[in-house]
Order: sequence, then structure tokens, then C-alpha cells
Amino acid sequence: MSSVATILLVDDNQAVARAMEIVFRMAGHRLDVATTPEDAFSRLAACGYDAILLDMNFSAGESSGSEGMACLARIMSDDPNARVVIITAHSGIRIAVAAMQAGASDFLMKPWRNAELIAKVEGAIARGATVSTGTPRSANSDEPARLLGESAAMHRLRDLVRRIAPTPAGVTVTGAPGSGRTLTALAIHAASPHADTAPMRIDLRDGAAWVRLDDAKGTAILRHPDQLDTVAQSRLIDRIPPGVRCIAIAKTVFPLTPALRRRLCTVEVSVPPLAAREDDAVLLARHFARVAADRFGQPEPTLSETAVAAIRATVWPDDVRGLALTVERAVLLSDGGIIDAAILAPPTADAQIAAGVSDAAFDLTDAERTLIEAALREHRHNVTHAATALGLSRGALYRRMARYGL
Repeated sequence: MSSVATILLVDDNQAVARAMEIVFRMAGHRLDVATTPEDAFSRLAACGYDAILLDMNFSAGESSGSEGMACLARIMSDDPNARVVIITAHSGIRIAVAAMQAGASDFLMKPWRNAELIAKVEGAIARGATVSTGTPRSANSDEPARLLGESAAMHRLRDLVRRIAPTPAGVTVTGAPGSGRTLTALAIHAASPHADTAPMRIDLRDGAAWVRLDDAKGTAILRHPDQLDTVAQSRLIDRIPPGVRCIAIAKTVFPLTPALRRRLCTVEVSVPPLAAREDDAVLLARHFARVAADRFGQPEPTLSETAVAAIRATVWPDDVRGLALTVERAVLLSDGGIIDAAILAPPTADAQIAAGVSDAAFDLTDAERTLIEAALREHRHNVTHAATALGLSRGALYRRMARYGL
């Protein structure tokens, strides 16, 4: 194999990771490492990999392979063409067989020989070379369209996408702006029979863009049909060529006429807002921080306890997109690789801090007691350090502590 391959290793053993990184580098390939399934899903959402090496156990004392099987199922459901080589002990032949039945390309027994390791991975990549890569692309066209999140709402969303994507049914993706509607539409397209062809994307508010519908084939992603009047909706029905699979993006389906709803909305896919996604906000914040650090050439930052508390407590303007923007900004402005609550404050708050108006520097909202407790715990009740982390003066923090009996 002459070309350079990019491989993702999912393994929490640092010694294994270091050894494999050297082996693959000497073979002319690049190895990235994810130490947890959460980290793996984040990396897979940021870029495509030629192959994935997957350990089957992550928790101390765990040997059943159930953790690896769950991770494999998620990887394969997101991308059926993923080339996965699992890593298991000699006693794990039963696990290896089950993994192969679940979609793994090959398996590697511990301890392995380096030549065998390279051969297994290169063989899996070569066998997949004639198959469509199946790597979904996001709105930026350089990122896979994977739906991150471990909340019940996101599990339901991914299940629905998997069920309807292979069909020709018209789909309308609804939800709040910034919640991930376009990413969901692209994920549906990526798992469809038209995945090898880029979808045509048209903003229906732009009348000049409608002419592109005449040449539409495969999948057309139509934005804002709910903002058309009834006459324009009727014209749209006549304009869409037969056989084109339509995925619409709208706030709601209610403004659609019955005729247009029949064409565009055989199934409605409602994207949950971030506030309904349990602890996904923290998971996404870590993902956005890692991606931003890679893009800006910064070391990967760590979220402080107060930052985590603030992320959980905040209702983010512009939903997921607003959280992403805030975290990207924090990556650039953080000191020492630590993101705390103060740096997650909006720019107006930073201006107040600079002006010395510390009392209003960070709006702690209804969850301020939780944030204050987290800051005090993180900084071992050092009021000065806790106040700095929260973007408050010592006096302002003392007043809040007195208010809550802390």
C-alpha cells in the first residue's frame, strides 16, 4: 500500500497507543488516538479515517467486550462502510466472531506482531477501496455529518435517521435555528442511496436560486419552505422534478399547504433543542474545544468544573451553534489550557470586566448557587481564585455567598 493512510486507534492504554504510533509512522501512516468511545465519536465527527482500530474493553477489570461491541455498533450505524479492525485477547475469539458478524472488517489478537498489525489494517483499507467511502460530509464539506450526543433524545433522532434515510420518502427536518437541522439533513442524505452525489442545496427565499431545481437529481435540500406563501408553495410543487428526493429544513411544518406537505413531509424529523438533551451540552463543548484547538493550532484545553457547571446551566442563544461559537472563542482566549466560567461569558461581559464593573460581569442566572459551589469546591474555597474563575470581584462573590448561605 503506497498511499498514506489515516487510522484511528480507540484504546485507553497509553503504552499500546505509543507503540502503535511508532509502528504506523514507520510504515508511512498516521495514527490518531481516542482514549474513550466519546473521544472516538468526537474525532470521527471531525474528520474521516481510512480505518479504525478498536479495543473491546475500556473499564478496569472489564473483559466481556460489551463496551467495544456498543462502540462498534455506533460506528457501523453511522457509516456502514467503516473499516474496523478489532483488538482482543487470545481468549476473546467469541468476541471477535461477534464483532465480525456486527460489521468489523478483521480482528487482531494480543499480543500482536507488528507486521501482522500493518497487514491487517492495510488489508481492511484495500478491501474497502472499491466501495464508496460512505463518509458523510457536513455543511462545511470537510467534516463528516455525524450526530453527536448520548441523550435519549439524540438516540431517538439517530434511530429515526437510520430508518428513513435509505428510503425515497420526502423528509422535513424541523427545530430551532442552530440546533443541528442542516447536519441532520446531511446525515439523512449520507445514509441514502444518493450518498455518493453531493446534494443540491437551495434557499427557497432566494427566487433566483429556483432555476437550479430544473437540473436537480438525487437529493435536494430545500431550506425555509415554511416561509413561502401559498402561491409560491404551489409553484414549488410544480418545479421539483419527479424522482428527486427532497429533504426540507424548516422551523415547523404547520405553514406548509397539504399538497406541499405531502411532497416534502412524508416524515417529519424534529431536532431536539440543546436544553432537551440532558448532558449533551458538556459532551459537545468538549468536542468543539478539541476541534477548535486543532484548527487554531492551540493545545487541547480542559474545561474547569465551573465551566462545566456554567455550560449545564446556560440556555445558549442560537442553541448548539451558539455553544460552538462560545467555546471556539474561549479556546483562543484561555490561559494555560484551562477554560473556566468567566471566559465563557459573552463579549459584553468581558467589556464590563475590563471597565471594572465586576458585579455584572457574568450573569449566573437561576443556577448561580450551583456555579458558586462548583467554583469554591474546585478552588478549595479560595475566594479570590473562585471569584476570578467566575468573572466576579471578591466583594461580589462574598455578597452572593451570603445570599445563599455559603
